[in-house]
Amino acid sequence: MKPAFSTVACPDWTLDRVAESAEHVGAMGVELRTFGSGSTEFASDPALISSEKLRMLFGWAGVTPCCLATSIAFDETIFPPVIGQVISDTERSVREAKSAIDLAQSIECPFVRVFGFEYHGSENRANANGRIINRLSKVVDHCRNKGVRLVIENGGSFATAAALSELLDLVPDTLLGVAYNLTVAKAAGESIENGLNVLGDRLLLAKMKDLKDGRPCALGSGDHDAAGAIAALAASGFRGYLIYEYDRAWLDMLPPPPAQGVRKPGLKPVQLPGALEVLKTSMKFMYERLGAAEPVRKPRPAQRV
Repeated sequence: MKPAFSTVACPDWTLDRVAESAEHVGAMGVELRTFGSGSTEFASDPALISSEKLRMLFGWAGVTPCCLATSIAFDETIFPPVIGQVISDTERSVREAKSAIDLAQSIECPFVRVFGFEYHGSENRANANGRIINRLSKVVDHCRNKGVRLVIENGGSFATAAALSELLDLVPDTLLGVAYNLTVAKAAGESIENGLNVLGDRLLLAKMKDLKDGRPCALGSGDHDAAGAIAALAASGFRGYLIYEYDRAWLDMLPPPPAQGVRKPGLKPVQLPGALEVLKTSMKFMYERLGAAEPVRKPRPAQRV
């Protein structure tokens, strides 16, 4: 497995600081959170700098931008049910996802993360799945010949591997896989071992976090069995990126959110420990559980003069 972290831990860092810090803490990869072109939510949004500069920064640090993480979901309802197909913007999520795939290709990032996300009210489950699959299939088609694969993360009405498999079975394409958040699945009542068995080779990325008394904390220092989750992943034969999420972006004492909002509603601001030490502790915990004292590093390229 290859330890990595998400930039939700450091929304105020620039990308050069992200790359340098990733090298410092021993991360082999970084999941880059993006809100799309023109967004200024995160200083580390990859849409804010040229693709060439981003590739240079991460290449010099010997770190891979392993996933471009979006908040794009495909569950938006069509209203009115019939005429809405004509008068509503039913393809917005598809366009946004295609744009993210193009960005990922330009920075040589292998995965783009999206969501399902949930059923609305008492709507028919089959109809909802059909709406999501219709949009999802168009985005998967856009991945072809781009060196990018789409990963759908569990959450909402698809919080478990078993629930996600309903969508995966309807889009039988190798360009679509899963970013399995072990913490979310466990909270939904799913056995990690069972979830990994259900996903099989459709598991492309693994994600986890840790909480202490409901607050984000360094991996291994919270109430979750992080060591057991990593052991289950290792036993399953997973060899991809294991991404640690430290949700400082959503919970720390940041300026008031913009109109569209990026933080979860109803959560009171709390002061969390600084990102660098938490990431360092979490990467160390991962390597120890994987039986490696030190990360394997790519040699740095010769410096230009």
